[in-house]
Amino acid sequence: MDSTPASKRRRHSKDNETEASAPLPKQMSPVVIFAHGAGAPSSSDWMLRWKSMLKETLNAADVVTFDYPYMSGGKKRAPPKAEKLVEFHSNIVKETATKYPGHPLILAGKSMGSRVGCMVANMEDINVSAVLCLGYPLKGINGAVRDETLLQLTVPTMFVQGSKDSLCPLEKLETTRKKMKALNELHVIDGGDHSFKIGKKHLQANGSTQDEAEVAAVEAIAAFISKSLER
Repeated sequence: MDSTPASKRRRHSKDNETEASAPLPKQMSPVVIFAHGAGAPSSSDWMLRWKSMLKETLNAADVVTFDYPYMSGGKKRAPPKAEKLVEFHSNIVKETATKYPGHPLILAGKSMGSRVGCMVANMEDINVSAVLCLGYPLKGINGAVRDETLLQLTVPTMFVQGSKDSLCPLEKLETTRKKMKALNELHVIDGGDHSFKIGKKHLQANGSTQDEAEVAAVEAIAAFISKSLER
């Protein structure tokens, strides 16, 4: 029997698909601050595609993207430790809050950007309505589970993970989610890797497409954000 509280279970319909959601109503008009991952800037095809999907499905007033300093200037450098990016990221959040007073803020991020976003959400002078983690890197380079930041969260948190993401084994994430004090949900992209890419054979075997999988994920995100803003 599943002992996980109802608020922490994935929401499924009769055919075991995550329930779809209509776009959020205009009066909520959230603003999303969307951080890139370690290896590609905010101008990457992946970031641009997800920025567009999030803006449309969440009916967002804006989706703000940015490049961390190590990525700016067109030079590809190794990222510093996530902790060293927190101040820069938090300043972007504060600037956005000033620009959009009264709008609920959603911190979203791909991989490393989601981890830094969670650190920012834990800051005392930051007020956000929800956190969205797209491919959270739960495992560090040495294989250790990095759950400290997640266990400190108090704001609603949504995870979207590929089932074949080696940086976030689902069983380890489930253990972490059960220990979290924040309301949290998980949407799994079946067959997806760390960037949600699904192999052609897997798609053919399941009679599905990459676009369908990503649309289902964004609809699950919209349902979670809508619920979180109503709290």
